[in-house]
Amino acid sequence: MSTELSALDLARAAARLALEKKALDVKILTLKDLSSICDYFVIASGEADIQVKAIGRHIYDELADAGYKPISREGINDGNWVLLDYIDVVVHVFYEPTRRFYALEKLWGDAPTEDVTDEKIMSPKR
Repeated sequence: MSTELSALDLARAAARLALEKKALDVKILTLKDLSSICDYFVIASGEADIQVKAIGRHIYDELADAGYKPISREGINDGNWVLLDYIDVVVHVFYEPTRRFYALEKLWGDAPTEDVTDEKIMSPKR
């Protein structure tokens, strides 16, 4: 019997999968009270285009194996910005300079944010 993950659990799973490929500065932004776009953004960075692609593919493959396929997948072959749209959760994996340029965390500065590390998911902060 399989159990469907909540949107937050799906976001946390994607964040942990990003960490498995050594993603940097992994964050979960809670948007559900701020926007109708989605409930959560997962944002992570890679230091090179090949790492960004590896992180994006790993998240895609592992979640697909668990029964979660995105409705949209962009940039997986480019390595600059991978976007995986799971409706309630949107995963962004950036090449670090691209992340700084688009600054989604600043754009959504009012969103409660969880820093995700190998040790734990840090408590939400505003």
